[in-house]
Amino acid sequence: MTEFKHVLVPTDFGASSQAALEIALDLVKKYDSRLTVVHTYEIPAYTYEGMAYTAFDLLTPVIEAARTQFDATMKAIVERCPGAKGCLRLGSPWQEILAVREESKADLIVMGTHGRKGLAHAVIGSVAEKIVRTSSVPVLTVHGAEAPESRPSSQH
Repeated sequence: MTEFKHVLVPTDFGASSQAALEIALDLVKKYDSRLTVVHTYEIPAYTYEGMAYTAFDLLTPVIEAARTQFDATMKAIVERCPGAKGCLRLGSPWQEILAVREESKADLIVMGTHGRKGLAHAVIGSVAEKIVRTSSVPVLTVHGAEAPESRPSSQH
């Protein structure tokens, strides 16, 4: 039986990431493994005609928001898994996730997937799909819970 010694969990703070984290926490406990959580963010790379870069700072608010949410998330995770490590990265999500996997020597990636299909998948792409296709270690993908608005009502 394979025992995973180090589990990496990418998070975008959404429902599917939370579901993946719950599974990862169970695996970490079962195998007495290490846990690393990574969040990546990108700065918009496009501008509009006449837009001056000096007019405002795009970078600082994005970094501050990412840091604030990541710090809160890690605080909650460390309460449940005291040895957990966190990594916040700027860059292409799939590339940064794989870089953290390599640096941390994680032997399993557990990540959420939004399950987009059709045009949304073609346009937005899938970080999970790129990770699955290019990772040198196993990848467990997890769908998040349905949003309450999308569940059928049981009342008539």
